[in-house]
Amino acid sequence: MNQPPGPGRLKLTLTATAESIVRGGHPWVYADSIRSQNRVGRMGELAVIYDRQNKFLAVGLFDPDSPLRVRVLHAGKPATLDDAWWRARLDATLARRAGIADATTNGLRLINGESDGWPGLVLDRYDTTLVLKLYTAAWLPRLGEITRLVAGQASRLSSEAPAKDWAPLDSRLPNRTGGTPVPPRLRVVLRLSRNIQEAAASRQSAANDAFTLEIGGAPLRRRAEGLRDGQILHGPPLEGVVTFLESGIRFEADVLRGQKTGFFLDQRENRRRVESFAANADVLNAFSFSGGFSLYAARGGAKSVTDLDISPHALAAAERNFKLNRAHPHVARCRRHAVQADAFEWIERAKPDQFDVVILDPPSLAKREADRAGAIQAYGRLATNGLRLLRPRGVLVAASCSAHVSAEEFFGAVRSAAARSGRRCAELGTVLHAPDHPATIPEAQYLKCVYLRRN
Repeated sequence: MNQPPGPGRLKLTLTATAESIVRGGHPWVYADSIRSQNRVGRMGELAVIYDRQNKFLAVGLFDPDSPLRVRVLHAGKPATLDDAWWRARLDATLARRAGIADATTNGLRLINGESDGWPGLVLDRYDTTLVLKLYTAAWLPRLGEITRLVAGQASRLSSEAPAKDWAPLDSRLPNRTGGTPVPPRLRVVLRLSRNIQEAAASRQSAANDAFTLEIGGAPLRRRAEGLRDGQILHGPPLEGVVTFLESGIRFEADVLRGQKTGFFLDQRENRRRVESFAANADVLNAFSFSGGFSLYAARGGAKSVTDLDISPHALAAAERNFKLNRAHPHVARCRRHAVQADAFEWIERAKPDQFDVVILDPPSLAKREADRAGAIQAYGRLATNGLRLLRPRGVLVAASCSAHVSAEEFFGAVRSAAARSGRRCAELGTVLHAPDHPATIPEAQYLKCVYLRRN
């Protein structure tokens, strides 16, 4: 991925404060932190940052349309960001996931943006489908090269041993001669954050370093066409969902249109914890989405699970996921109830003392910093009402994915709610990010979960 040709390398210097921040390892440079710039920068080109002594400080992707003007890729000693550098960066990122994927788990995050050295880019794996999601248009000029880079991991992924009782839907099928199974074909799907969907659709490849992609097995030169959310960049076509394994449980993921990249992979460790104490429990899974927590609880021996969500599509997906796993005896015995309602209102009106486990995992309640105070209050009210529904010795699982609410603020809101509830509670522990979702800067620290037991 060599620097595109141009009239000399883009050179920046920063304010003293910003220089110190970058030197400390933070990968964001805002427009108002730039002290000087030698020329107009192009979308996605490499901007080289120099310190006050005119020595190399960092290099990153330039975005002239965003207040977050540069996303740093490398800082410290000078480096050439050639193909070998990018391959080494990807290899190091994947090496940090060693041991997560195995015969029972082939759904995980492979690249987690800034915290893995890929600012504004995430890559999730669902068996043989990789979902590449971009949060900055600065990656668009390099999309073809990134696609080829990640698609080159096909041999690594297909070499993993499949689960004994399960095989991917589109892989390891007999060939037409009835002989040896053929290896799976890797698929790469593009997902775009809302803020860049319009930019990607309107930006033509002439300004975006035109690239060749393989769409459905045929090469396509994208010159006048824009990119779209849910587009297949590499591999076989796809119209519906894909299925994958997580801890031996089969799930579907809507990688073309679903939230995030199609599934909430970040809650895998908390789902496993719920399974460990769900035996003989009546479980409420509020904001249930596609029923991930419920399925783990069912496999853990829960008597019943209640999926509560305002979306009929989410509840239908949860039902399909249960059907995928009915062969497991515990899942087959578990009674599943689906309730389509506003979870906040339903929990507030529900009769007390009816569940042994209550899971509260709402969507983000603070999209902006201005929403933070209201979100903290809402988390407290939700925890108060959730505790009211617990039977003695029941467990409350309260989670937050609001980046604008810190872990301390969220845990404080839940603890205060417990103190006000009039019910004695013991805190069992708190959990932050899973190993495949590292968070190395404050802005990336969004996920937190606390466990309380009613005494």
